[in-house]
Amino acid sequence: MDKLLGRAETEKIARLLGREPDELAFLSALPADDLRRLREQTVAALFDGTPEMLDRIARATKLVPAGVAAAISQKALGPRLAAAVAGKLEPARAADIIEKLPVAFTAESCAHLDPRRIPGIVDRLDENLLVRVSVALAERGDHLTMGRFVAHLRDSALERILPQVEDKVVLKTGSVIDLPQHLNRIVDLMGEERLARVVASAADGLWPEALAVAGLVTGDQRTRIATLAARQPPERLDSLVRTVAAQDLWESLLPLVALLSEDDRRAVALLPSLSDPEILTGIVPAVVSTGLWAEFLPLVELLPTASRETIATSASTLTDDDLDALAREVDKRDLWELVLPLVELMDDAAKERIFTLPSFQDQTPG
Repeated sequence: MDKLLGRAETEKIARLLGREPDELAFLSALPADDLRRLREQTVAALFDGTPEMLDRIARATKLVPAGVAAAISQKALGPRLAAAVAGKLEPARAADIIEKLPVAFTAESCAHLDPRRIPGIVDRLDENLLVRVSVALAERGDHLTMGRFVAHLRDSALERILPQVEDKVVLKTGSVIDLPQHLNRIVDLMGEERLARVVASAADGLWPEALAVAGLVTGDQRTRIATLAARQPPERLDSLVRTVAAQDLWESLLPLVALLSEDDRRAVALLPSLSDPEILTGIVPAVVSTGLWAEFLPLVELLPTASRETIATSASTLTDDDLDALAREVDKRDLWELVLPLVELMDDAAKERIFTLPSFQDQTPG
């Protein structure tokens, strides 16, 4: 998940700085937690160090009726500056002014609002207005701004908003939500049929976003999403595996495969992409770097013989240190029954090297 979370944080930072995400792509290599802290520091630097002029405008805004302040915001300030001023006001006053503004203007302004002010303002807005603004943001395709707001919306508002938002926008918003702990609640509100449609929409170039959502939810919700993805038509599911291979997202996919029933896991194992030697060879280094042997081996067991042979050959080229780590993980998780058939597929030289490893000799059951 760290790679996908890093991408999301980079996208959010780019939005704050008015840059394209590609310009900051180098940030994606950093730990996601570090990027989140950088984003929070960026927010503080941008919104706490604003010119004194904004404070003067905010003070003046308090002296006129909300309708007048709204008219000034539209005619004199514009969406960006109006959002900056709103961030200087008490939430109740900001909400009073927002309710006098056109929905389109408010939706455009939302992208420039200090994220720290969102909860206080949202709590004071009329639900009908929240629904209209949210739908306007969705129509603009502004999933990043929606990702800031969605966790603060009441269930009653979400139940009205979700049916009006395209599946792809729901998926993209979920993948960048600022408060992931609220994602389970939102997924619950969708219902099974809608969730299935949202997952299916990932086949149109959004598999990374679907993997991000699946990684952010917890418990049964994660299993539900994994199962819905596994039951997509084979050509769609195959596109998921090829996307994962191309973008090296095995650390996000394999834990989900481990949650599947044996029948659903078998459907994954029989995909054409998992008979592709190039893809199979690339999986082993990814599993080594992430330590996901316990998640990977149950899938290997179900692969066609030729695919298992490719995996065995790739595994046989691992360093002694990596093989030692594998042996320790296998013993810890009691996975010898899955590993020994894989060893049997290796050539004699590889077997001899493996069987002479001290860790293998010590840990193999007698």
